Amino acid sequence: MNMQTANVMAPPPPKRIEEMKLPRVMMRDILLKTMFRKNVDMVTDISKAICLPSAVTQELVDMAREQKLLEATGTLNANSGNEMGYQLTDAGKNRALDALAQSEYFGAMPVPLDVYREQVKRQSIRNIQISRDQLTGAMGHLILPPDLLDQLGPAVGAGRSILMYGPPGNGKSSISNGIRDAMGDKVYVPHAIEYAGQVITVYDPIVHSAAEGDEQDMSSLRRVARFDSRYVKCDRPTVITGGELSLNMLDLVYNPTARTYQAPLQLKSTGGIFIVDDLGRQEESPQSLVNRWIVPLEESKDILALQSGEKFEVPFDTLVIFSTNFHPNEIFDQAALRRIFYKIKIDGPSQENFLKIFALVAKKKGLPLDETSLIHLLKTKYPTIDNTYANYQPVFLIDQIISICEFEGIPYQMRPDLIDRAWANMFVKDEHIVK
Repeated sequence: MNMQTANVMAPPPPKRIEEMKLPRVMMRDILLKTMFRKNVDMVTDISKAICLPSAVTQELVDMAREQKLLEATGTLNANSGNEMGYQLTDAGKNRALDALAQSEYFGAMPVPLDVYREQVKRQSIRNIQISRDQLTGAMGHLILPPDLLDQLGPAVGAGRSILMYGPPGNGKSSISNGIRDAMGDKVYVPHAIEYAGQVITVYDPIVHSAAEGDEQDMSSLRRVARFDSRYVKCDRPTVITGGELSLNMLDLVYNPTARTYQAPLQLKSTGGIFIVDDLGRQEESPQSLVNRWIVPLEESKDILALQSGEKFEVPFDTLVIFSTNFHPNEIFDQAALRRIFYKIKIDGPSQENFLKIFALVAKKKGLPLDETSLIHLLKTKYPTIDNTYANYQPVFLIDQIISICEFEGIPYQMRPDLIDRAWANMFVKDEHIVK
């Protein structure tokens, strides 16, 4: 995809311990904990486990040896290019156990928050430029009114907040996903970040999809890393939440057993999109949810708190898309609405567009069109619901007709009586149920 952001500047790999900007004790302890937990004993394997170049890993190993926490095993492993093996001394094991009691975190060396902040700027969602062709390409499966793309394009390009509202079943969620698909470039997501000696894990395989073929093989001492392997090269992340979203999901998650933190959803979505679907269906009011976003949306930073109560700033670099079936004036005050940069109404299709969608879906699913049946649908059925067309209806009706044909053992076909049977499943008749 020809995007201006297709070549996000990669985080350079560290060459020396000094460039890590992490406390030496923390780095040494993560090395010991990883060797203890993963049972790795050679620098090439250790460097893979802690995601550092071999030269930096060797420096850490040498430092731990000087402190009598590691010792060379005295054997060269012929399978690994005659590489020296290392093992924890008794003092090293005790130190590893003490360190694990303070924090169970081991593995990838974290990236200091200040260093991560610089990478966020390099790959900011605000730098992205999406053309009309890209947006149209990503939404090609949707029939959208032309003026909708006129509004969506600048909104996405600004990387600010968008509120999509309108009646249900008209593709607000599909449009949100289309915006995500239009962003074809990659960003770098750290396995973990460090602040005030605390480790916060960020990379989450559920949220982040690693770019295929971009894993680095750091096993050779001579191999030059293309980027800092404490990061994973990923597609721009997308977090989608719905009625389950609560305010505490936007706080740091502390695991008291492991004594480690996990990044909240909006930090995991840095450089990507955070979709709040079905706004108004959450336990918290839409007003209180938007109030929580006010500082991040206006100042591009979020405030998180450690268990100790200490508060600190993290970058907020996310395109937030709110989607609701309510009219904005019903759920927000004017101050909250003012802070959402773009408000876009997603309406149902006109009769003409409804027929276009219906014809496209029917062709795709192999259902021949029948003029008498279509006239019956438009003149007899739709007037009963005030001719309110929605984008989901063609797919629903056609799938129903196909299911009926398969059940009856007849070729796929449209008939007025099949339209009636499909319609009966789309709406529930108002009636009193005797309990």
